[in-house]
Amino acid sequence: MSEEETENTENTEAPAEEVAEAAVEETPAPAEEAPAAEEDPLSDLPWKERRRVLKSRESGEAAPERSGEERQADREAARAKKAAIRRNRREEIKKARSGDGVGTPRAERTRTGKPKERQGKVVSNKTDKTITVQIDTARRHPVYEKIVRQTHKIHAHDENNEANEGDVVRVIETRKLSKTKHWRLVEVVEKAR
Repeated sequence: MSEEETENTENTEAPAEEVAEAAVEETPAPAEEAPAAEEDPLSDLPWKERRRVLKSRESGEAAPERSGEERQADREAARAKKAAIRRNRREEIKKARSGDGVGTPRAERTRTGKPKERQGKVVSNKTDKTITVQIDTARRHPVYEKIVRQTHKIHAHDENNEANEGDVVRVIETRKLSKTKHWRLVEVVEKAR
């Protein structure tokens, strides 16, 4: 049995040596290819110029002459085709967005905080749907303990023009309605005498 094993190992080693010798014979010498690469006159040029030269050497068939109207019609057809593709893509995006999402639902928009409320006296209602309210405040000074009085004039929105001069009104803070007006009339507390 030992003789058979040695014969098998000899047979397997012999083909491996033959394959290695065949591979060495098939590979060409790299020295033969090197002179061909050095002879290329375009290798010295920058890539942009090399591309331009190679493109100029290509000989393409000339297209038949066409009138300006025919070329314009082709341009318009290409534009219409691209527009249709864009339109379809936008519709698909819109459908994907409007479809029932799997993620978390959109949070409801809630106002944070409480809007300011002030009570004051109407000093002018000449402008349509706008009143000027004077708000008087009196508070004790934190250091000197003297009563400090302040007056502020604000513009408030009066949709129905129901407040008149001298009325005591209650106004509430709202979104900016104009450059100076970001208050809204809530109610007329007391009519002027």
